[in-house]
Order: sequence, then structure tokens, then C-alpha cells
Amino acid sequence: MTDDKTATGSLARGGRILVLAAAFFGWMFAGIEMSLMISATRPAIQEFLSATQNVALQAPQTTETLEVSADSWFSAYLVAFFLGAALGGAVFGTIGDRFGRVKGMGFSILCFSIVTGLSYFVTGPEQLLVLRFVACMGIGGMWPTGVALVSESWPNVSRPMLAGLIGAAANVGFLILGLLMLVMPVTKESWRWVLLLGACPVVLGVLVLAFVPESPRWLSRGRGQEDATRSSPLREVFRPPLLRLTIVGIFLGAIPLLGGWASGQRLVPWAGKVGQSENLLHLKALTQTIWSLGAVLGSLAGGWIASRMGRRSSYFAVSALSLTVSLFVFLYSQPTAGSFLPLVFSLGLVATVYFGWLPYFLPELFPTSVRATGAGVSFNFGRILSAVAVLSTAFLSEVFRGDIAKMGAATSLVYVFGMLIVIFIPRSSQFEEP
Repeated sequence: MTDDKTATGSLARGGRILVLAAAFFGWMFAGIEMSLMISATRPAIQEFLSATQNVALQAPQTTETLEVSADSWFSAYLVAFFLGAALGGAVFGTIGDRFGRVKGMGFSILCFSIVTGLSYFVTGPEQLLVLRFVACMGIGGMWPTGVALVSESWPNVSRPMLAGLIGAAANVGFLILGLLMLVMPVTKESWRWVLLLGACPVVLGVLVLAFVPESPRWLSRGRGQEDATRSSPLREVFRPPLLRLTIVGIFLGAIPLLGGWASGQRLVPWAGKVGQSENLLHLKALTQTIWSLGAVLGSLAGGWIASRMGRRSSYFAVSALSLTVSLFVFLYSQPTAGSFLPLVFSLGLVATVYFGWLPYFLPELFPTSVRATGAGVSFNFGRILSAVAVLSTAFLSEVFRGDIAKMGAATSLVYVFGMLIVIFIPRSSQFEEP
């Protein structure tokens, strides 16, 4: 069997650059996909409720009822994202392992772009929920196939640097949508344009399948070895001695996901709500733009910070800072205050450091034979755990009567668990490579 160095060397520099560009733009568009419902949920619910009222000739919904309904659907769309992405990681990851990294990545891009385009025609929140679940399967599939393809084509790129680059790409997608919303506000009358934007990557998906070269390492693998080991890694990570490490990895992956989506991403709809009442329609877009600028820097720096401070110290510090900034912005600031946007930038910067930390550390938990499976299971099962937590906290909308600030502060407390779980992080890994 051809060794990794020789196999990778057969891919010309132009091909490697094409691979890197395809993965970067694929994850950038996935970032747009992840962020579009953050801004569109409240306007979409407003349109759907208005249509229902017109048909039933009912009295208009109160502001409080609208906010409770919008937040309930926001939580439902988050659950659809987590579960769809987790399932998609397994489905498209399998396609990538069996039929090629390029096919897995190309089909995942086609999945989230085509289904998002179809969502333009929905007439109710239930239809949108189902289509978002399917679209998010493509988002979940983009990560493992894209990272595998790039890492196998660029073997000298470190895991922290690679993860930082891909993580930054997603946040560039957040930033692009924020800038576009400054020009074209997302309102009850015009929110569907973001779904058309989400359909644009269909062109990229076709180009990936047609022109991006396949991983030489995948092409040179031995078929007999593949068949012999296809199912064993998953069993191995869920039994001793790796079971304990897998459980730790799942919680390490769940905390930043839950904190970021259930707490930090409430900043955008909060700014949208206040901006609408104060006739500051640009405030929602500006909030997303500022948060994304911080997130690009934070995700790029995550691997470097983990390598400099160490596993436990860096995870504890990021959790403590995320808790502090999140509570401060939700309890002591508001979208119209002068402190709001600097705090939004700070939260975007700090809370996304995790996404450079995780790919730096999670692979080290597992031996080479099950490294990809172990790291993937840790992150994907973290999404499932996050979905369960978001679903179970939906009652907060009723308790706080749609007050987004109070809900954001309450869900910020998840970072406390991040500060506690560090005691279970191994100080060193027997599987760590130089």
C-alpha cells in the first residue's frame, strides 16, 4: 500500500489549492446556513401568525404571545440543527469513507443548498422545521468530509491551524450575512431572501463534484483493510478502556455548542426585537456582524491558546470568561446601550475559542486506529446532548414571558459545567503525537 507521504505527493500543488478553496467556501456557505435562521425566525413567525389570523379572522397576537411563540420556534429550529447535523455527519461521513471525500463533500453541499432553496416556498413553521432538519444534515456532513479531504491533501498543516481555518470560514459566513442584512434588513415582509442566498452554493456543489481532485490517501487505501475495519472503530470507542474518554469528549463538545447557540446566539434576535420597537432596523444586522468579527478571530486563535496554556487551564479560562461576558451583556446591558456592541464582540471572540480548542485536543484522546471515529462521535453526540438540553429548556420562554435577556442569562449558566468538567480532562494523552 502506498504510504501517506507518497500518496499525498501525487496531488499537484494546484490540486491541493483547489481542495483547500473548496473546503473553505463549502464551510463558509455552511456558516451562512447556520446563521440564517437566527435572523429569520422572528420575522418568519410574524408572517406565519399574520397569515393564520387573517384566515381565522382572529384578534392580533399580543407582543408577549409573539415573543413566546418566536422563541419556542427558535428553540425548535436549534434542535433541528443539532439533530440534523449529527445525523448528517454520520450519513455523509459514511459516503466520504466508502465512495470518496469529494463525493461526500459535494453531496452535502447540494443537500443543504437545494433544500434551503425549497424552503423559500413554505407556508408554515412546521414545513420550515422539517426542511431545516434535512438541510442541516448537509451542514453536518460538510465538516467531516471537508476536514478529511484537506488534512489528507495537506498533511503538513497542523490540526489546530486546519481547524482554526475551517472554523473561521464558517464565521466568515456569519459575517457575510450580517453585512448583507445591513443593506437588506430581514423583516416580516422580506425574510425569505435569506433562503435564496442559502440556495446559491448549489453551484459550488456541482463544481466540487466535477473538478475537485480526490484524496490520494483515500484512493490508495487497501480495500481488504477497509472491509476488515469498517465497523470496529465505533464499537471500540464505546467500550473500555476508551469509553470514559469518549464520554468526557462528548461533554467537552456539548458545552460550547449549547452555550453558543442557546445563549450567545440570542443576541441577534434580541437586537432585532429591540431594533424593531425603536425603529433601528440595522441593529440586528450590526449585532451579527460585530459578533462574527470576534468569532473569526476567536476560532483562529483557539488551537494556539490551547497549545500555549494547556488543556485544562485553557478550557477553564474560556468557560469562565464566556460565563462572565455572557451574564454581563444579558443582565447589565441592552441593545441600545453603548456597551452592547463591544460586549457582543467580546463574547464572539471568547466563546468561539472552543472551536479551535476541540480539534486540537479531541483527536489526542484516541489512538490512530479510531481517532477520526472517536473525535467525530464526541462532537456529534455533543450535538445530540445539546438538542436535548435546548428542548428541555424551552419552558424558559413561558417562565420569562418571552424576555430574551433573562433567557440568555439563564442558559449562560451552562458554562459553569465547563469550568467543572476540566477535572476529568487527562493532563496528558498516551496517544498524543509529536
